[in-house]
Amino acid sequence: MPIARVALDLPLFRLFDYRVADDPALTVGVRLLLPFGKREKIGVLVELATTSKIAPEQLKEAIRIEDDLPPLPPEFFRLCEFAAKYYQAPLGEAIHQALPPALKKPRASIRRTVKKREVATQQPVKPLLTSEQAHAVGLIADACGFQTFLLYGVTGSGKTEVYLCLIENMLAEGRQVLLLAPEINLTPQLETRIQTRFPDIPLVMLHSGLTEAAREKAWRAAFLGEARIVVGTRLSVFTPMPDLGLIIVDEEHDLSYKQQEGMRYSARDLAIYRARLGKIPIVLGSATPSLETWAHARHGRYRLVTLLERAVSSARLPVVRMLDTRKVRLEEGLCPSLVEALRIRLQKGEQSLIFLNRRGYAPVLACPACAWISHCSRCAANLVVHLEDKRLRCHHCALEVLVPLACPTCGNRDIQPFGRGTQRVEAALAAQFPAARVFRVDRDSARSRKQWEAILARVHAGEVDILVGTQMLAKGHDFPRLTLVGVVGADSALFAADWRAPERLFAQLMQVSGRAGRAELPGEVLIQSEYPDHALYRALAAHDYAEYAKVLLEERRQAGFPPYVYQAMLRAEAPRMEAALAFLRDAVARANARDYPGLAIFDAVPMRLSRLMNMERAQLLIESPSRAELQAFLASWREVLETLPQRGRLRWHLEVDPLEV
Repeated sequence: MPIARVALDLPLFRLFDYRVADDPALTVGVRLLLPFGKREKIGVLVELATTSKIAPEQLKEAIRIEDDLPPLPPEFFRLCEFAAKYYQAPLGEAIHQALPPALKKPRASIRRTVKKREVATQQPVKPLLTSEQAHAVGLIADACGFQTFLLYGVTGSGKTEVYLCLIENMLAEGRQVLLLAPEINLTPQLETRIQTRFPDIPLVMLHSGLTEAAREKAWRAAFLGEARIVVGTRLSVFTPMPDLGLIIVDEEHDLSYKQQEGMRYSARDLAIYRARLGKIPIVLGSATPSLETWAHARHGRYRLVTLLERAVSSARLPVVRMLDTRKVRLEEGLCPSLVEALRIRLQKGEQSLIFLNRRGYAPVLACPACAWISHCSRCAANLVVHLEDKRLRCHHCALEVLVPLACPTCGNRDIQPFGRGTQRVEAALAAQFPAARVFRVDRDSARSRKQWEAILARVHAGEVDILVGTQMLAKGHDFPRLTLVGVVGADSALFAADWRAPERLFAQLMQVSGRAGRAELPGEVLIQSEYPDHALYRALAAHDYAEYAKVLLEERRQAGFPPYVYQAMLRAEAPRMEAALAFLRDAVARANARDYPGLAIFDAVPMRLSRLMNMERAQLLIESPSRAELQAFLASWREVLETLPQRGRLRWHLEVDPLEV
């Protein structure tokens, strides 16, 4: 009997051998139902062999071939093998992480096809392209083979229209298109816009918000070539597509493209590698590209394509003004100038947005008598006040308790919420403008796709006067009557311990500023700050991403930060901090770093969020100016790490190219 070498969904760096009956359907890429201990598991056949290191009498026999799908293609395996090698993950984990959950369960599958969706019968109107858009489409459409394009366009410049024209060209050639979006809440409007433009073309969505059945159905349709357009979040980067001709990564800078559990991969970077494997073009789109991407474009590794004017001819970039909060008294966190600007918009019948990237009513509940504050019992964080449902919630571990009537320590009944979240600002604005329709948009008010679509419909119908929202509203949305954006609480990120914080804050503020004045009505952005002359705010007022990126890149070059070095992080967690730190110190002691002269290993330290879900967390940083050197060291070091004793509940993982340092 042949020997099937299979990849199982286990955190082990090995394949498993099984005997399997000779069958014409037996080929690399099929799924097998296998006995594993007292259970049955699905494995993916990676290799067929004639011999095994395991004695023949000890080899178990595969139960059956799951023949409901064709074998997974070689391109899928090459992508998974690269991801596993680069991100220091087991191949089995990489392969199974790429499959929808339903295909990893032992069961009989029913083949499903994608039906044409019901869309408006009105023929879609294809807008005329601006000269910049037409130039961008022409450049990218003429690409032969693999090329990486950075489509850098200011907010409102019509990047989506460029995507649609490129998709149209690909469909005309009989090819499929994969479009990645960073967050689930951005996919419904993309889906609607693409399906309206191409009503006769099968399109599927792929994201973790789908049910298992819906996700499997969409994945199958893409794999079998039935779906010609796939719109998805980071998990869809692995989806096999037989006729793939173009990959688009929208908002390429977004942190959501980095997976934070299991194999910690970057979907954007894997998308580039996938395009290279398939010899096809890839488009990275953003108004605020990541500094790594911007550096690649400036040095010629990526081809830079720019859109510097708004797509609507009468639309202009909004005027950005700083409000110096050192000189005025704030009422519920809002300065008089911002309140007056809101009043003017209400009188004109225009819409406004107040941006505060902190949900809940207040960040903490405190007792002024004994200094008690609402700490989370499981995390090194505070419980956030959610006054609407009278709860204190941890935004890290989801622990929640009732708001106490008195201080748990001293019994003082005069406990107070400190700071402001979206709920508190919403309440303040409702009191300030009782006739206005104030609406809050955050993960508490829009938990499901249905709720999110209802909110967007109300805004577009003009049923909202003032929006109060978090980063959910910062990107991708087009509200023609929204003319004012007010930003509250941005200063906290200026001096954060994370050296990436300024880049992220600039991107966030640039994105949310872009919601104002996207149509005929002029837009204005008012930013409250105690540091109005900060370089970040000056660049924002000038809409000058390129100049600020130049400043940040020079700072990183001098400090020796990415993209001028390559990094990895070894993290450990245990019930006690000393156990986590001891593991990391032992790991360093056994590292053979002398063979890698450019390598630097830093001391083990507690993580910024040092306690999460009752586990103490620590980390150490490894970096090198050579990606090849870092990868070579990690590959050999990982084998050593697997031999280290792990007492109790200690867990560890390696993360390559970490975003949280």
